Amino acid sequence: MPDTRPAEPPIHTKEDFLAWLDRAGIPHETRHHEPLHTVEEAQVARASWGPDWVGGGHCKNLFLKDKKGALFLIVTLEDRELKLNRLSKPIGSARLSFGNADLMWEKLGVRPGSVTPFALANDPAGEITVILDEPMLAHERLHYHPLENTATTAISRDGLLRFLRLTAHEPLIIDLVAAQGAEGDE
Repeated sequence: MPDTRPAEPPIHTKEDFLAWLDRAGIPHETRHHEPLHTVEEAQVARASWGPDWVGGGHCKNLFLKDKKGALFLIVTLEDRELKLNRLSKPIGSARLSFGNADLMWEKLGVRPGSVTPFALANDPAGEITVILDEPMLAHERLHYHPLENTATTAISRDGLLRFLRLTAHEPLIIDLVAAQGAEGDE
């Protein structure tokens, strides 16, 4: 199979990214909308989009770094409660913090509010470890921004995993809430 990873410069627009998915033969469906900055805004907006867009796994993404500079993208369902200070042990890293906007742009080619596993197309060197929260993969249809928060793209679970393989990202799959343990389990 030909290498479908993007060439320089990185992909920054949803149109270019969706064309990349088409070239890779990964089926997808995209809904354009006003910019959505939060989970709450997305929930309100999609309530009027119809059943295909209400169901499935709606996701949020955390771009993190550790004290040694290692980078992580955590992808989870929007209603999962993850505590940053309790994620270090499950992912095998120490002192996690959010990556800043400049680092996000440099490594993923997206701005805050648009972080998505699709941005891993801009990480051909595989510098970012992707961690998928296991319960998300129970959904056949998953929803993410296509590099911009002015659209939502639906992709199958298998399509997401294929995308990650094509971009040289083998995900760690962990039930992050269970792995965090109870509050007193330090």
